[in-house]
Amino acid sequence: MSIAISAQDVKALRDRTGAGMMDSKSALQEAGGDFDKAIEILRVRGHASAAKRGERTAAEGAVASYIHAGADIGVLVEVNCETDFVARTEQFQEFARETALHVAAAAPRYVSADDVPEEVRDGELRVLREQAAAEGKPENVQERIVEGRYRKWLEEVVLLNQRHVNEDKHDGKTLEDMRTELAANTGENIVIRRFARFQVGEE
Repeated sequence: MSIAISAQDVKALRDRTGAGMMDSKSALQEAGGDFDKAIEILRVRGHASAAKRGERTAAEGAVASYIHAGADIGVLVEVNCETDFVARTEQFQEFARETALHVAAAAPRYVSADDVPEEVRDGELRVLREQAAAEGKPENVQERIVEGRYRKWLEEVVLLNQRHVNEDKHDGKTLEDMRTELAANTGENIVIRRFARFQVGEE
């Protein structure tokens, strides 16, 4: 039996996820009106479609810059897409600018978790395991503790894992959420290729 879904619920889900109207309505119906479950359904579908787009070459794009007030921090960010048409859109340019602003404020070290060097990752995990053991945690829960703390560490150093510093404007979304949303809205593969952050006096 099809459940009645209000237009207000559909709009709220669209505002929260960036999904289309019909996709939002379908997800709410599939979730039986459960908002959180509908978000999960859309995330799964969104990431699946983004994965397909991720196979396509993103060779166009833009370089965005941000200079912090006082001129003591500067950032350059390269964001790529598939076509020059999308690269010129205000939506794409805004995402690139917001990414540069975030890098200036949050100072991530890597774009994605895949970019973390193996020796850095292994070293961090080794320290976390030693800490868990030193705290006298039972062995059967130590690895879960390590996994949780490692995810938290990734949020500190990996750009895509971080919530945008302007949480009110972006509803607490991570940069990966924002990238996926832009990819869904444009129908193109969107890639944050690289960034460089400069701070006066920093080695």
